[in-house]
Amino acid sequence: MRKNSIKNTRINGEVLKELSNIIHGEIKDPRIHPMTSVVAVEVAPDLKSCKAYISVLGDEESQKDTIKGLRSAEGFIRRQLAQNINLRNTPEITFVLDQSIEYGVNMSHLIDEVNAGIKDEE
Repeated sequence: MRKNSIKNTRINGEVLKELSNIIHGEIKDPRIHPMTSVVAVEVAPDLKSCKAYISVLGDEESQKDTIKGLRSAEGFIRRQLAQNINLRNTPEITFVLDQSIEYGVNMSHLIDEVNAGIKDEE
């Protein structure tokens, strides 16, 4: 199976959806920030490993705590994923902190400031 095959794309989408449901609905760890979202999932073609890109809206401390909480709950998450998705192998999940949403919000603020400065000059 190629990395960008239709089957792999479908599996990525299904794992992303189930992972989001598990993180928001079933994990009770207080370290995990309520504004945590799964941005993207990359499942390897052999279904042995998976990278989950996690975005946390909050300060740096809450981001670190959320990643620690997710790593400690990795076994539970994998077991729930195996129950919810019928795959030949349940992938081992690696959580990666993704800061693209935060970067986009900061860029939007900077653009708004520049636009406000231009309007003030007119």
